[in-house]
Amino acid sequence: MGRNKFAQDEIKEIAKLLRLKNAGNRAKQKLVRHDLRTIYEFNIADFNEPGKAFGEEELQEAIRRGAIQILDDATIADMKAKRARDKARDEAVREQEAIEAGEMTDWKVVAKEWEEWENTQNKRN
Repeated sequence: MGRNKFAQDEIKEIAKLLRLKNAGNRAKQKLVRHDLRTIYEFNIADFNEPGKAFGEEELQEAIRRGAIQILDDATIADMKAKRARDKARDEAVREQEAIEAGEMTDWKVVAKEWEEWENTQNKRN
């Protein structure tokens, strides 16, 4: 599930992308949907009725019914920063669990060992 809170500028860009999506061929639509998901964390499926095209009109309807909220830029920036921190924390936890389970090598330790080995080699020469 993606976001449901956006800044007004983001809504304008999303509306523009939805117009491009509806005007494009299948390949173009796929690229636009990818941009919506990756840049804005906007998933059409979160707001759309299955089998129905989702465009600018449906976006405005989702805003009217409260499924999408428009917040100020500062709040959105804080929300994105928190999401990035949470994502980084979760990734660090997953990485540590994989290292402990032996599914992954701790590249930081390996890099430090390599650096130490390289330094000893340079001292010999």
